[in-house]
Amino acid sequence: MNNAAASPPRSKDHVPNVKRAGRSYWKRNYYYYVLLALPLLYFSIFRYGPIFGNILAFRKYMPGGPPYGTEWVGLRYFRMFMEDPNFWLAFKNTILLSVMNLSISFPLPIIFALLINEIMGARLKRFIQIISYFPNFISIVVVVGLIKELLSPTNGIVNKVLGSLGIDPIFFVNQPEWFRFIYISSDVWQYMGWNAVIFVAALASVDTQLYEASELDGAGRWKQTIHVTIPQILPTISVVFIISLGSLLSLGFEKVLLLYTASNSATSDIIDTFVFRMGLENNNYSYATAAGLFGGLIGFGLVSAANYISRKLSGVSLY
Repeated sequence: MNNAAASPPRSKDHVPNVKRAGRSYWKRNYYYYVLLALPLLYFSIFRYGPIFGNILAFRKYMPGGPPYGTEWVGLRYFRMFMEDPNFWLAFKNTILLSVMNLSISFPLPIIFALLINEIMGARLKRFIQIISYFPNFISIVVVVGLIKELLSPTNGIVNKVLGSLGIDPIFFVNQPEWFRFIYISSDVWQYMGWNAVIFVAALASVDTQLYEASELDGAGRWKQTIHVTIPQILPTISVVFIISLGSLLSLGFEKVLLLYTASNSATSDIIDTFVFRMGLENNNYSYATAAGLFGGLIGFGLVSAANYISRKLSGVSLY
């Protein structure tokens, strides 16, 4: 015979209490879910919804026909762009421009954040931050318009300065050798201050006692930066770098398209413009989808590899 005391029966009011608690929670927090509804709708329609369209890379699509194609064609379109020299030119341009842009645009916001962190005056620091954030809110169309006006061979201020030095006008926008410099320099000007925000926030969370201890050990500002500041924000740097690798093949399509001309296409034609041209201009949607999916798979592979390496070396990763 089991002499163990039987557990007391659950109260009949238990379920109603749970329901009342649920209703009370919903009344207190429903507005958070209302605010969340619009972003969820946006991502569902414009981010996750188009994923289903990748099926066109494996199906033949005819304009005016079914939205997801008429018949399965396997890897036909992948073989087509693999044999297309124009695709490989766009692929090479994308890799070169992305690596050059990442190698310059990634460390500069970190350096800028470190310099801001050294400013003692709070008002001056806020003023510099506001000025550096401002270009991020300027439309890409306006930025490209400014670039073309500044570099105009007839009225541009740059060519006027060169003319005063006895140098003939240079058609910067039309010359392929200048395209990468124009793109990267304009990206740095437009996004450096905004990209530094996350690093400024990470620097604000560094324990001040670490600086005090390093001062007692005789460390100056430079050694404090090397041995205290950078190691403390290294996890943030690692995560941002992994995310940046994910968009390695997804450059600023709008800016490239607006700067693209037939004259500079040798360096300005990237995967995104190639997909745009094949899909919307040539109406070859399945072919364009296959090329775009290929770029997306490479980006996914880069993120996974960088995430794995970061987790093994530093213990910091996205997942």
